[in-house]
Amino acid sequence: MKNFKRGTPAFGVLVGMIFVLAAGLLMWLGFWRTLLLVALFVLGYFLGAVEDKKAFLKGTVNRIVPEKEEETIDFRREVKEQQGTYDTRKEKEEQAETYDFRKEILEQQEELFPRKNGEGASNHENGEEE
Repeated sequence: MKNFKRGTPAFGVLVGMIFVLAAGLLMWLGFWRTLLLVALFVLGYFLGAVEDKKAFLKGTVNRIVPEKEEETIDFRREVKEQQGTYDTRKEKEEQAETYDFRKEILEQQEELFPRKNGEGASNHENGEEE
């Protein structure tokens, strides 16, 4: 059994043989009879291999169907909340980028066209036009 680990050539041959067997059964018996045969095999494997069947079934059902105390996930609400968070964050980033961009332009204008003795500053700050 050491040779039949995942990723080994022996395991690949084993899985290949299983698929050849499944294809042969599908051709010989048909789909529904093969499906019944596979279901009975799985049931037999379960009955023979699982020691504590009750605990196994209870754990499997609890994973599929949550208990009453657990809150079920409302995917639509979760997605809307995440989109809202994303939109809000994106808007804040755009505002920050816009603010920094405007500040940079004003700094460049000051370098290129320095104000003499505060001319023009009071008019623009007060909202008055020249």
